[in-house]
Amino acid sequence: MALIVIDMMNIWTMANGPKVRRAARAMLPALARMVQRARDAKAPVIYANDNFGRWRSNMPALVEQSRRSHPDSQAIVEAIAPVATDYVVLKPEHSAFYATPLEPLLKALHSRHVVLAGVSGDQCVLATAGDALLRDLDVTIPRDTIACATPLRTRAILRHFQQVMDLPTPLAQRIRWR
Repeated sequence: MALIVIDMMNIWTMANGPKVRRAARAMLPALARMVQRARDAKAPVIYANDNFGRWRSNMPALVEQSRRSHPDSQAIVEAIAPVATDYVVLKPEHSAFYATPLEPLLKALHSRHVVLAGVSGDQCVLATAGDALLRDLDVTIPRDTIACATPLRTRAILRHFQQVMDLPTPLAQRIRWR
């Protein structure tokens, strides 16, 4: 199993950015506990993050830019920033698989099951989930570790994950890292 944290190192300038940032801040405690549990279990933690169109970007610069962008962002960075044992994939589009080394990384890590968390649930998490299924990976999306611009959108995408994509959406504390 591998945990993929999507777009949490963020400057929140996209459409509905402030709303998504507030929703991300609200789900941060559950996400931070899950990240720590995955690390404690020696499960791979992979950060798949937008490069914000800056093709010379790197994760340390993105983390620092995020930290400085807003007090909520600073709290997010302090709670879940990548550490030396984590992996980083910078992505140019919605899916963490599109034009990134994520697929060969998962193969090298022998990870056939991905746990997806982050923002926005109905955009980047959705695109990544679809691409993971196309690659015959098992996918779990803890319902308390994704966020969208509104609670209505979060509820709608969780229904979509459950009813249309037939994906499990347990609480993060129910994930058994192996």
